[in-house]
This record gives sequence, C-alpha cells and structure tokens, in this order.
Amino acid sequence: MEAKAVIAAHADWSISPAKRWIALARRGDSGWQAEAPRLVGDTASLLPTLLAEGVPVALGLDLPLGVPREWAAQRPESGFRQFLAGLTAMPDFFTVSPTLETVSAARPFYPARGVKGMTRAAHAAAIGLGSAQGLSRWCDRATALRPAGAPVFWTLGANQSGKAAISAWRDWLAPALANRAPIALWPFDGALHALLAPGRAVLAEVYPAEALRQLGLVMPGSKRAEAPRRALAAPLAAAMARLRVEPSPALVAMMQAGFGADAAGEDRMDCVLGLLAMIAVLDGRQPDHVPDDPWIRSWEGWVLGQVEMPR
Repeated sequence: MEAKAVIAAHADWSISPAKRWIALARRGDSGWQAEAPRLVGDTASLLPTLLAEGVPVALGLDLPLGVPREWAAQRPESGFRQFLAGLTAMPDFFTVSPTLETVSAARPFYPARGVKGMTRAAHAAAIGLGSAQGLSRWCDRATALRPAGAPVFWTLGANQSGKAAISAWRDWLAPALANRAPIALWPFDGALHALLAPGRAVLAEVYPAEALRQLGLVMPGSKRAEAPRRALAAPLAAAMARLRVEPSPALVAMMQAGFGADAAGEDRMDCVLGLLAMIAVLDGRQPDHVPDDPWIRSWEGWVLGQVEMPR
C-alpha cells in the first residue's frame, strides 16, 4: 500500500480524566514515528488538535461505538450515528439507575452500585429485551480466541464499559456530532480507508485485549502489575519493528519501565497496543473486516481488526 501522510491515534478512555491517555503516530515515506502516550486533556480540543496538521486522522477508541440490535429495534432512528447525534436532547438517557425500578429502554444504564441478587437477565427484562444475551452486541460476545466483553449498558465492576460510553457519548461525541464536527464513524459510514480524508477524523472502536492478540503478543501476567508490563517491552518493540514503527526515545523509555509504576500504567500500555492495531489495519497487515450484517453496519458496530465471529 502506498505510504500517504496520516495520523494514527488511540485513546484509552475512562470516566476519570486522569485515566484517559492517547498515543499517536505519524506515517511518512520511511514508516511510522510513534510518540509516548500523553493525557487526553480537554476533550473539546482533542479533535481540533489532531486535525490541525491537515492530514487524515484515524482515531481508535477503547469504548463502545454501537448498541445491541434487540434494543436498537425499539429506536426510531435509522442508525447509531443518528441516535448518537440526538443524545444531546436526551440527558436522562445517561442516568445510571441504582435499582431496576427506574431502568427502562429510555434509561438503560445499570447499576449505579452493587445490589444483592441483581442479574443481567433482570436488567435485560427491565429494558424490554428477551434475554440477557440481548444486552450484548455481536462483537461483545465470546469467540474461540477470547472471552466475552461486558454489555454496553452495564456499569459495575472492572469488566464494564458502560461508564466510558456515558462519559464519551454525553460529554464529547454527541455534542460533536450535533455540531457537525468533521467526524466519520467506522463502520457505520463506510470502510476505514475510504473514509480517510484531510480535515476529517475517522473514529473506530479498538479493544486493547483484542489488539494484543492481533499483534501476536501474550501478556505475561496481569496488565495491572508493573513487572508483566516491563516483560512485554521486548516483544512489543519487535512488533513495532514488524510494523515499521519507530518509537520516540520517550516511548522506548516508557516501555522499558513497564509504562510506569502508578495506576495509569495499564492505560498507557493499552493506548499503545490500540495504536499498533490501528496501524496494522491502515497498512493492510490486518483486514478492515466488517461482517455482512445490516445490524452490525447500522447499529451495533464492530471492533477494528477483528475477524473471528462469536461462538
């Protein structure tokens, strides 16, 4: 594939600004130049800053871009993009319910805290879904190579993405789309390469756990611990070399130090993994695959680079 100037980036998202990190790289004639992760900072300036160089931007996000089809079937909009843009007029949608009594299709996020005896089947029923499986998009479900991810509307525990969705959709993406920001959403608006254009940011869902597998890497222990992250430094550097990614000195030092001893170390590592997965797709080393399913392409979305279907 011809090398054209483009910025690739990946943001590891969180409801806490202190845990939102972004890594980016620029593609030139000799390959990619990657920078050390930095805090996302003010979300209002994120896209303008990335687009300021006048080249196409591909931005991966570690948060859901899409909703489950059984829930979407109740919506009047034509697809997820239209639904997301309209959320600025639906502030109650983002209220997390403490009990099932206030859960509904119009207020689906749950639970605000742990409640004895709560189940996902009861959550699904309160939203109007037939079973707990209806809470999950196809890309959230387990494949032969990885376990299932958490449903979009679930907000409790370490394995949840609902809080990140609330934060990003409510405070950043919905207002940006409502204000006609130069954003394209993959896969809803088309194929990744076809969407790339100067002055436009193409946003795609990228999961670090899936990225790790796509890169052929194995985490030697918990990613929350510094020692396993430090042990990943050499394999990660080898993956960068295969992808023709030249890390900055600051990024090399960060990798060798296990991305730091603080609680944000895993976030810094995750955004680098997501960045490399984005680069692999941009350079054609990993397919820009989207299943030929109208619900996936209009409402549910997909994880960039994922080729395995649910079991």
